[in-house]
Amino acid sequence: MTHKLADECRKREAEGALAPAGVGRGEAQAVREGIRSDHIQWLEPGQSPVCDDYLEVMDGLRQQLNRELFLGLEEFECHFAFYPPGAFYQTHLDRFRDDDSRSVTAVLYLNPDWQPAHAGELRMHMPDGSQLDVPPLAGNLVVFLSGEFPHEVLVTQADRLSLTGWFRRRPADPLAV
Repeated sequence: MTHKLADECRKREAEGALAPAGVGRGEAQAVREGIRSDHIQWLEPGQSPVCDDYLEVMDGLRQQLNRELFLGLEEFECHFAFYPPGAFYQTHLDRFRDDDSRSVTAVLYLNPDWQPAHAGELRMHMPDGSQLDVPPLAGNLVVFLSGEFPHEVLVTQADRLSLTGWFRRRPADPLAV
């Protein structure tokens, strides 16, 4: 499946379907290439059989996380992320300041021939102050709590492809007591 997903991402990139990624949301969303320089396209059911298969696998993971960890995850949203050489994403959290519905981040890497010289690692900033660099090797799935782990994508020296997504729960009701 990973190879087919990589082909799908490359096809969409070649067709110009991936757009510069923004930061923020709503009216505050803007493309800020000094912060983030990847290109993305959101997945929707029915776009392609391989994407539908991936969304089904991730729904199974959502159900398993709920069974094992009682997280109350209701949905999964994701996009292809394409980083051309020189692209990066500065340190950030995957949860918006005013919306805690993104609970768990999941990143599937789609790079079959990744080499250490290609760089582009996911750098996780751990609670103890250490850093963990994860190379974007095809088939690796990185899963972490969206609001707990600052992370960044280091500058890549080769095309870097992934599916990046978030398991979401219903946002907290500010009027609930």
